[in-house]
Amino acid sequence: MSSHVLQDRAAWRPALVLSLVALLVMGLLYALIGTGLARVAFPEQATGSLLRRGDTVIGSALVAQPFAGDQWFQPRPSAAKYDPMSAAGSNQARSNPDAIKRVDDAIAQVAAREGVSPSQVPSDLVTQSGGGLDPDISPAAARIQIARVARARGLPVETVAALVQSHTTGKQFGVFGEPRVNVVALNLALEDAAKR
Repeated sequence: MSSHVLQDRAAWRPALVLSLVALLVMGLLYALIGTGLARVAFPEQATGSLLRRGDTVIGSALVAQPFAGDQWFQPRPSAAKYDPMSAAGSNQARSNPDAIKRVDDAIAQVAAREGVSPSQVPSDLVTQSGGGLDPDISPAAARIQIARVARARGLPVETVAALVQSHTTGKQFGVFGEPRVNVVALNLALEDAAKR
């Protein structure tokens, strides 16, 4: 009877050792190596593409944030209210009456704010992205805001237009996606230009 108990104990030992080794290697070592390599190869992205003013972190180039007032370029609407902890889309179908009303109301609001007809409002200024925190808008969505921002800041339209142009990123590798403008980076550059 005692030899049977000893054999059971011996059978557990390899299973426990294997589990512990797997946990340490796959759960800890792999993560540390992956993080270390990412920090070496892509130091900016590995730390969240943080935007700083001096030593103060003021945002991330990867996450949209709201801006209040006519002196700022406005990002896409956010179903998550720009909260990274609850990032999500609205999950409403295009046929949903609430979604249709929300988009129609947003079109009227943006058209009034920018002084254009509703047909000129770019769709990305009135629709939410899938994650709810898309930091980019289309160049058309940025251009439609130039006159308002220039007027509110007392800057020449040409100066603001040049900032939009310099912050327009082309397609990824020249092939994937669409040209885009990062709203947070553009607003930071706008603030710097207004101080000059």
